[in-house]
Formats: sequence, C-alpha cells, structure tokens
Amino acid sequence: MDAVAALRTGRPVLLPADGVYGLCSATTEEAVRRLYELKGRAEAQPTALIAANVEELPRLTPRDAVIARALLPGPWTLVLANPSGVFPWLSGGRPDTIGVRVPVLPIESQRVLDAVGLVAATSANEPGEPPAARVEDVPERIRAGCGAIVDAGELGGEPSTVLDFTGPEPLILRRGAGDADAALARLRRVVG
Repeated sequence: MDAVAALRTGRPVLLPADGVYGLCSATTEEAVRRLYELKGRAEAQPTALIAANVEELPRLTPRDAVIARALLPGPWTLVLANPSGVFPWLSGGRPDTIGVRVPVLPIESQRVLDAVGLVAATSANEPGEPPAARVEDVPERIRAGCGAIVDAGELGGEPSTVLDFTGPEPLILRRGAGDADAALARLRRVVG
C-alpha cells in the first residue's frame, strides 16, 4: 500500500521530515488514536500537525498567521492559539493550542503531503529514545505497524525546534534543528 492510500484509510505511515523520521497519520481522532497506540505515546502528550504549505494550516489568529508566514517553511514546530478548537485530540489537554509544522521536506514526503494536505506527526522512535535518522533506526515493531514506509535515506537526525507563542512572551520548549534565537530575532523584525 502506498503512503497516500494508507493515510486515507487511517493507517499510520513512516514519513521522513526535514531532520528525523516521523510516524504520521490522518488527522481524524481514530487515526490519531492508532498513531498513539503504535508509538506508545500517552494521550496527554500533544502531537503536531504537518502541513504541505502554510495555506493548509487550520485557521489562525491574525497574529499567529504573521508568525507562521515569517517562520514557515522551516525546522520549527510552532505552538499557536487554537481559537476554533480544531483537532482537540492533538492538543494533549490544552485544546486552546495547536502545534503546527511546515517543514522543508524530502521530495518523497512532499508528494505525500501535497496529496493529503495535513497529517498528525510525532517522531518514529520509542518514547524517550533518540529520534530516527534512518528507516533502520525506527524500532521494528513501529515499522511493522505502519501501512507504508517512505524511505528518503539518512536525514540530519535532529528534530524540530519547538517554539510556544501562546503566552505574552515566546517560549523555547525544545531546541533542535532550527536556531531559536535567530527565529525570534526574525520575528521581532517582522512584527516590530
């Protein structure tokens, strides 16, 4: 089964992102539940949306739309306000927020996202273990549970940098592939 068909039927897919391999699913509650089960992820943990492009993101506040356009595509996961409460099963108990990504993807992954628009995604590793830079680094039980595997060879091995913009000041939740300080400096120039 190819990745697009697997996602459309609610099966998880192994998909390379810009730094590590991700375990992805359709954005429906049932598909995300399967993703969490396969990963061994607690439902209290949030999961990000990956979009093919900025226009595919759920409706954002005007402020968050400026932030997204200033930083994406890029190696960042942005935690933004979720005023319409879309995809509450991705929020990890904070339904007023949503994590979004528009990474610069390998062409194989970009084709999948272009076909489906949005996926829910988490790293394709055991909880607490290092992220997978190669398909071979993904635990066998996770690979076996996927409806499709997209192999783009070895990736950089570093996950996205996570920036939270839901409070009065941005917070760096995880340092990763993106230079958080440079991103915040760029935002200050754009937003003023």
